[in-house]
Amino acid sequence: MEGAYNRVLSARQNAPHETYVYFMDLLAKTVRDEIAGCSEKAYDYLSINDARQMLLFSSDQELLEYVKEEHPEWEVKNRSVFFQKAKEPTPYKEIPSLQLINQTLSYARELERIV
Repeated sequence: MEGAYNRVLSARQNAPHETYVYFMDLLAKTVRDEIAGCSEKAYDYLSINDARQMLLFSSDQELLEYVKEEHPEWEVKNRSVFFQKAKEPTPYKEIPSLQLINQTLSYARELERIV
């Protein structure tokens, strides 16, 4: 919750018993998935080194396996990880401003009559 994700991995190495390792691995995967989702929204692409550090992997090969298994829509080329090919802008809705102005003026007239 505080964003200290590196503490999750260090806690894995300091597990009091080997049975905890399974749960710490699940927790580490959850942390990686959360970071990956945020990175995907925040960046168009990251270098492999930056992505590896951000996703808490110890080698480039682990990162590439993670991308292949968990995020096949990501593209790896030129020593970079490209997230979504084309982020489409969210379509905007037209605000019916004339209608809103008329309603607001109508409400103001009604309020004036009441007072």
